[in-house]
Amino acid sequence: MRMQSHDHVTSARADAVALEGGVGIDVRSGGDGVVVCRIAGDLDIESLAPAKKALTRVLRGNRLVVVDLAQVAFCDSSGLNMLLVARADALATGAVLRLAAVSQPVERLLEITGAAAAFDVRPTVQAAIAELP
Repeated sequence: MRMQSHDHVTSARADAVALEGGVGIDVRSGGDGVVVCRIAGDLDIESLAPAKKALTRVLRGNRLVVVDLAQVAFCDSSGLNMLLVARADALATGAVLRLAAVSQPVERLLEITGAAAAFDVRPTVQAAIAELP
């Protein structure tokens, strides 16, 4: 699947996300209701707003939203709460939310809190996209 870049994408190059205020967001759509939202940097109370806004936007009108967390260096309870709210929003709208390439800090938080069981987690973005809903 070829992903098309939106004009609101914040990206330095194809494999890196530019950080602004501690967090970077890169949203790419395949035009078929599949969206990949790459998040980089820190997901904490001070830097959460751009990620929350991007997820809220892409959950509307898409059938599969993959959240690529490979470049997340830190995630606190507010970041976890954002992901749980996104999951609930996806369920409410009939979309599927998958987490992909989860970084070690996020994986640890999911395990410690027991939240890992609430998410569909895939090892890579490609694996998350391979099985379309």
